[in-house]
Order: sequence, then C-alpha cells, then structure tokens
Amino acid sequence: MERSGEKRGRAARIRRSLGAYWPFYLMMLPGLVYIFINNYLPMTGLVLAFKKMDYSLGIYGSPWTGLDNFQYLFGSPDAFVIFRNTLCYNLAFIVLSTVFAVLVAVLLAEVRSRAARRVYQTVILVPHLISMVVVSYLAYAFLSRENGFLNNSVLALLGGAPVSWYTEPKYWPAILVIVYLWKMFGYVSIMYFATVIGIDRTYYEAAVVDGAGAWRQALHITLPCLRPTIVTMVLLQVGRMFYSDFGLFYQVPMNSGMLFPATNTIDTYVYRSLIELNDIGRSGAAGFLQSVLGFAVILGANAIVRRVERDNARLY
Repeated sequence: MERSGEKRGRAARIRRSLGAYWPFYLMMLPGLVYIFINNYLPMTGLVLAFKKMDYSLGIYGSPWTGLDNFQYLFGSPDAFVIFRNTLCYNLAFIVLSTVFAVLVAVLLAEVRSRAARRVYQTVILVPHLISMVVVSYLAYAFLSRENGFLNNSVLALLGGAPVSWYTEPKYWPAILVIVYLWKMFGYVSIMYFATVIGIDRTYYEAAVVDGAGAWRQALHITLPCLRPTIVTMVLLQVGRMFYSDFGLFYQVPMNSGMLFPATNTIDTYVYRSLIELNDIGRSGAAGFLQSVLGFAVILGANAIVRRVERDNARLY
C-alpha cells in the first residue's frame, strides 16, 4: 500500500510539473527533435563498421564481415605512424594551447583600456575565423621554395640556402604546431579571459595589501580560480585525442606525399584510402574505433581528475 501510494504521489508531481512548465517543454521540443535526427538517428549507421558495403543491397542488407574492417587500420604498415602522429600532435596541442591561451588571457586581463582590450581580442580571434584553405595558402606564401617569404627574405638575409619545406618532413612537426597555435589560441584564450574577468577583485586588492606582486597574484589567485575552466577545456580536448584537424594535416602540407611520415594521421589516412578504395566499411570502422578510444580516454582522464580533485571532475 505504501509503495502504491508513493507511485501515485510521484505521478501526481509529474502531472503538476507538466501542467506548470509545459511551455518550456514545448520550447525544448524542436531542439530535442533536431538532436535526435542529427546525433542519434545516424548512430544506426555504426553497423557499417562490421559490414562489406554493397550498394545494391543497402546498409542493412549488406553482408557482415565481423572485425575484418578493423584489420584495415591495425594490419597496415602505416598503423604505428598514423597512431603515433595523431596522439603526439594532440598531446602537444593540448599542452601548448592551454599554456599559451592562459598566458594570453592573464595578459588581456591586465589591459586597463577597454578600447585597447577590444582591439586585442579581435586581433587574436581573427585567425580562428579564417578558413583552413586560406590558412594553407598563407602557409604556402611563407614556405614556397621559389617565392616564399622565408626563403627569399629571412634565409637570404641570413645567408642561408633555400629550403624545400614541402619535401622535408623533419620541419613539419614544428610548422603544424605553430599553425595550430596561431589559429586556435585566440578562441581558447577568450574562454579563459571570460573566467579571469569574473574573478572577485577583492582577492587581488587583499593580495596587494599583503604585498603580493603580479606574479604571486597570478600564481595564487588567477590560476586556482581558472582551474575548473582549465579542467573542463582539457577534458573536451582529451575526448578528441584520436581525431585530428583534417584541414591542418591535409591542406596545410598541400597533400605532399614526401611529408606523410610527419603529417599522416588517422583521419587523413582513412580519407586517402576511401578515395582510392571506395570502401565505406573500412572508413566506418575507423570512425567507430576513434569514438570508442576517445570515450575510453576521456573516462580515464576524468577518473584521474576525480581522484586528484573531485570537485573539478565533469563525469560522475
């Protein structure tokens, strides 16, 4: 009897809630429908990872292949290179972009002129808004052997010989990291800047009274207050550890075959293989594997954060 009474009470509360807030639920409906159609309905296509696609039979009528499509990645002689590049570049991007963006955010907060602050924000945000295709041609303007700025201006003034940048893989880890930081740090730094300007100014006033300089204020006030934002942003980036910016690794190096040891990642490898083999099943297997590995990595990272500092963990 008590249990049935609890169920009736719960149902009554739900009905009252629906009656009181139905306009809000109605407003949510288009967004929920969009999420279902755009994010959840395509998940049925995950079966492609385990099938040999036959266009005459369709997705669900195509024959099953089990785990054969996954051997496409692990059985390839380039498997080690593409996984190494994907992971190492993403680790470098996470660490360097976080450090650089936090530094820029702290410096922006020290600018007292509102007009100057807006100008700086606009300037650092502009690269993020530029298409990667345009970025690739900007990079080519710097790196071209015949007409590039570095060869014709910088190296010529220093007395150095021209460098064929698009045939030398050893330079491209640094080039790709620089291009990524230039394009992305502005957007990330704005995120951190929004947190910095929200910090209670009385903390800094008290620190000044105690004789703390700018360095100690940043170390003991700004960074601790930024910690939750940093954890959230890093966890979001960690979830993409097995993905790469396709435009950065495909368009900026101009798809040069000589640079594949330094620029080939999972995404570019699958794209090139799909273009050559037209095998949707193998591409689906790669995407499925990336999602599973990314999910596992973010769970592991969040578990570490929860163990070290539970309040800043984002998954429970």
